[in-house]
Amino acid sequence: MPVEKSAGAVVFHREPKGKIEYLFLKHRNGRYGFAKGLIEEKETPQAAAEREIKEETGIDGVKIVPGFKEVEKYFFKVKYDYQLSRGWKMGEGVLKFVTYFLAQAPNKKVKISFEHEGYEWLDFEAAIERLKKYKNSQQILTKANKFLKNHD
Repeated sequence: MPVEKSAGAVVFHREPKGKIEYLFLKHRNGRYGFAKGLIEEKETPQAAAEREIKEETGIDGVKIVPGFKEVEKYFFKVKYDYQLSRGWKMGEGVLKFVTYFLAQAPNKKVKISFEHEGYEWLDFEAAIERLKKYKNSQQILTKANKFLKNHD
């Protein structure tokens, strides 16, 4: 079974009065999620996450928060033509690992990439609601939120 490795981040912005908002990117398929992408050859997961944040959001100067790292593991079936370029067959199962970091954005000025059609900055409660169909993403966000509260 093919294996795919990606990296990304739960990107947040802290307002001067302490309010935290999380960034969600809207994919062309309508799904909202975190900034993430494939780890390139000879690239570390953290370097890949930093690159993907810049490419997908246009935000410069994000800071990776030390001590937070979560790995999501799931299976998917190949169903899009662009996936065939990776040498997979339509309908083939792929095991995917995504390493997530926590990244603080210095501002909320987002310039989305061609891969996305929108974005939202949401507080924790609204973000959990936005992710109600995606339990893995909810768990990662919950862990990130708890980490921020415990390391304030």
